[in-house]
Amino acid sequence: MSFFDKIFGGKGDNPERKSFWKKIESEEDLARAIESSYHHRIAIFKHSTRCFISKTVLKNFEREIDNLDHKLDLYYLDLLEHRAISNKISKDLEIRHESPQLIIIEEGKVINSASHEDISISQIVQ
Repeated sequence: MSFFDKIFGGKGDNPERKSFWKKIESEEDLARAIESSYHHRIAIFKHSTRCFISKTVLKNFEREIDNLDHKLDLYYLDLLEHRAISNKISKDLEIRHESPQLIIIEEGKVINSASHEDISISQIVQ
């Protein structure tokens, strides 16, 4: 691992290493995520893989989530790879795009959202 990978995160630094993430890579994945919100609360983490702030927030959030006992499906969206889906989320859920961003959804509606350093487990358990 190079010096820069250690500081900014390398190829091995991705959310796929955490088993709780469900990836959103298509409109069908997004539709399934929204549908599941009618059964229980979900969260979508929109992440910019090239942004140091986003990587830092993601790591901090993952550390918090490891200690959560709450029933919740956690979805991950790489918004650089799937910009159209990110735009669809903003339009369909009537929420301003931010990155990084955590969006909490219940019964198909946004009940809470946060960005940057405001992202924490507290958005989920409120």
